[in-house]
Amino acid sequence: MREKFNALQQLVVDAATEKKAFDVLILDLRNRSDLTDCFMICSANSKIHVQSVVDAIIEKCHLEKIKPLGVEGYSGGYWVVVDLGDLIAHIFHKGARLHYDLERLWGDVPVIKAVGE
Repeated sequence: MREKFNALQQLVVDAATEKKAFDVLILDLRNRSDLTDCFMICSANSKIHVQSVVDAIIEKCHLEKIKPLGVEGYSGGYWVVVDLGDLIAHIFHKGARLHYDLERLWGDVPVIKAVGE
């Protein structure tokens, strides 16, 4: 059964997909982590592409009066983490995503596919 996105999840997924991020998914961590409710993971083709996805997420959040708690990795553009409290967005350069493989590390949590189901 596919769960619907909450408002924050939808906002972040929309921002990422509007900038042509790919392999977008949400990992449901509610029963596994006290840190956050979910991860949004997506891929981009280049450093500039990663940064444009991050910029879009931050801009959409700003418009909705949502202030990120932190952003890490932006200048490198290889793996950027945007902490939005209930959701942590991971925007990967496609090579970094393969290398770190968060989906495997969190392989026992429910996955809500965002695009291309």
